[in-house]
Amino acid sequence: MVKQPRILVIDDDKNIRSVFKVNLENNGYEVDTAENGKEAIEKSRERFYNVALIDIKLSDMQGTSLLTILREVAPRMKKIIITGFPSLQNAINAVNEGADGYLLKPVGMDHLFKTIEELLRRQREEEKYSEKKVEEFIETRVKELESLIKYHNPI
Repeated sequence: MVKQPRILVIDDDKNIRSVFKVNLENNGYEVDTAENGKEAIEKSRERFYNVALIDIKLSDMQGTSLLTILREVAPRMKKIIITGFPSLQNAINAVNEGADGYLLKPVGMDHLFKTIEELLRRQREEEKYSEKKVEEFIETRVKELESLIKYHNPI
């Protein structure tokens, strides 16, 4: 059974959270929501989310500040800033704080789905690469230990 990707929608507007949740669930994603940064941090500590959709202006903090915290709390999670207040400075701050995407409101659902799928693809590649590196390390270490055993205990 393939796990459904999990998405955390973080926005202080209940209607926006609801629209995203319904559309994402209808496209096969498992979705949780958070109305502020504090709730998003708590949820991210409790479970893994593949992607977070983060409004740039939350009731308790800036979305870019939340990016910094989530980078520590959930480093593998892909993060997309969504803003109704586009500016070059916001975009620069978002990228500098670790955003994997930057979308403007109103967000077209097709564009959102394409962005999420691209980030999920990258996440899977990163995971495969990490698993391969661990496997290579273990194989190398086993060979080193086998060599040590042969050297110290010749037959």
